Amino acid sequence: MRFKPAALLFSCLLASPLSALATCGVLEGENFRPLAGKEPVSLCERYEGQVLLVVNTASKCGFTPQYEGLEALHQELSGRGFAVLGFPSGDFMDQEFEDESQIAEFCTNTYAVKFPMFEKVSVKGEQAAPFFRELTEATGQAPGWNFHKYLLNREGEVVASFGSRTRPDDPAMRAEIEKLLGGS
Repeated sequence: MRFKPAALLFSCLLASPLSALATCGVLEGENFRPLAGKEPVSLCERYEGQVLLVVNTASKCGFTPQYEGLEALHQELSGRGFAVLGFPSGDFMDQEFEDESQIAEFCTNTYAVKFPMFEKVSVKGEQAAPFFRELTEATGQAPGWNFHKYLLNREGEVVASFGSRTRPDDPAMRAEIEKLLGGS
């Protein structure tokens, strides 16, 4: 039996670990420590197949009260395969604490944040973490301020970008999330 080159390539891809990578999209190869934690986690392994809202956060910003709405959104939809992922950053007027334990304490004590928060990273320019460079490239929109939001589908593809002024209860953003969760 002779295989056509395309059929052979297709069967090899199905049998290879590369086929598993397709379900992680921009999450593939991204490892971050939980906030004030020691061991990095693989975003692909931990969140594969979930709808994600990735947010760059800051504790001393006018948009910081969005933590409350982000937590409510996370709590309401997490049972349907949704998660908010927070990434503290001091890129905008240094509005984030230096010490990650201070960030964790502030988020927990002030806003009762339970959604996953990760290590403090840079989110803009050449010093941006590769993950945020990918998010920016995928949407053409870099965070212009704290609390910029990127929405990822279950395949890890970036499907939307929302600016800092978009509140967690924004009807248009909520409709996009619901559309992605649809089959749950």
